[in-house]
Amino acid sequence: MRTLAVTGGIGSGKSYVVRMFAALGIPVYDADSRTKRLYDENRGLLAALQELLGPDLVKDGRLDRQYMAGRIFSDRCLLEKVEALVFPEVIADFRAWKERVADASFVIMESAIYLEKPALAGVADKVLTVLCPEDVRIGRVMARSGMSREQVLARMANQWSDERRTAASDYVIVSDFRHPLLPQVEGVYIDMKDNS
Repeated sequence: MRTLAVTGGIGSGKSYVVRMFAALGIPVYDADSRTKRLYDENRGLLAALQELLGPDLVKDGRLDRQYMAGRIFSDRCLLEKVEALVFPEVIADFRAWKERVADASFVIMESAIYLEKPALAGVADKVLTVLCPEDVRIGRVMARSGMSREQVLARMANQWSDERRTAASDYVIVSDFRHPLLPQVEGVYIDMKDNS
């Protein structure tokens, strides 16, 4: 069974596109939410992270995400060490999940950072990038998160450019209110089904 990785920058509309695939019966693995569950459920991972980041990482038996973010996003070396612990667990969790949905024609892994992280390379057979004009993306993120324009731009500056994502993708869907989404989703759906 093949895997389609769906990625895109913050505010691009990738989650909406993924929900359209789900409505067509395609199982979806949301890497972000599953990773958060692993922090809560995988005691071995939590212990390894605590050993790396210190005892303040865990409060009331749970990972303090704000503390972890404060430590790793200002220290690239530490971020890479955390990713070296987390990504193998995410990949193992994805593969176990995929076994449980073995009757589907293909599955989706939704991940904003799929292309940016070499550790994830090879997990998917094909990659779909969702594109959206920058001004629309900024507006979407500001409306849903309460972040300022400057905060959104700072997040975007830390992600790959649309050009770089597009060059590394097999499919592109444009989510800009001008190009209808359903025909684009259906085209990818048919191609993935036909080639599975």
